[in-house]
Amino acid sequence: MTLSEIRQILNERDILLTKSLGQNFLHDGNQVRRIIAAAELRPDDRVLEVGPGLGPLTELLLDQAGEVLAIEKDRRLVEVLRERLGANSKLCLVQADALEYLRTTPHDWTGWKLVANLPYSITSPLLVELALARGAPSRLVFTVQMEAAQRLLAEAGSGDYGVLTLLVRLRYEPRGWFKITPDCFFPPPDVASACVRLDLRPAELLSDAERGVFTRLVKKAFSERRKMMFKLLKQEWPEAKLAVAFTEIGLSPQVRAEAVSLEHFVQLTRLIRTFSNP
Repeated sequence: MTLSEIRQILNERDILLTKSLGQNFLHDGNQVRRIIAAAELRPDDRVLEVGPGLGPLTELLLDQAGEVLAIEKDRRLVEVLRERLGANSKLCLVQADALEYLRTTPHDWTGWKLVANLPYSITSPLLVELALARGAPSRLVFTVQMEAAQRLLAEAGSGDYGVLTLLVRLRYEPRGWFKITPDCFFPPPDVASACVRLDLRPAELLSDAERGVFTRLVKKAFSERRKMMFKLLKQEWPEAKLAVAFTEIGLSPQVRAEAVSLEHFVQLTRLIRTFSNP
């Protein structure tokens, strides 16, 4: 779908885009094809698309995948999608707030792939929701603001490293990314974007029960970034046992959360789970 086609559809239907919904439509065909290539789709793949907009990505997903579940919040765009693509039996189109849908509609995403130009306003909570789901998608390929991409790809010691990094990377490994400039979208966003690919880890680092402790631990550790992590954690867990745990895995009581690796957070989670009063 070209920029002129997007403009024509919007003008004919008198649709004014809503900035709060993150409606920046990707119209550059080369970038759309790069996103599809990163997904490495097969004819039997099931794909989740969030925020399909007018459907330029959806069209290619339908060509290459076996099933596409597209969730679009804007009723006006859903009507356009139904007219353009509704006859395709591979497409299941849902009008809903995607984040609310994921939180309230039971679904096992095992074996699915997320391929989407994500609405920037829900990027972080949506990715965390999928990453912490019992049955998580096997691959995530999505466009986000460059700032969010940097947070997802950050390593310990970086200023971008934090809660989003750890909650998503607990289950996923980065497999590549590329930059997308604002002029590839209509209307152009104020910032650069990036397409990121994340693959589900072949082996779980923590069990379902342990992930709850991990989430609580990470959020508390980063609740005040400038404070020493030990001082924050002892508000939640016994100080003496925390001291033993820190010593056992080689963490200094003076360390701040941004310097603690994913591996150390995983080890600390397992030890905290053994505390009698978590």
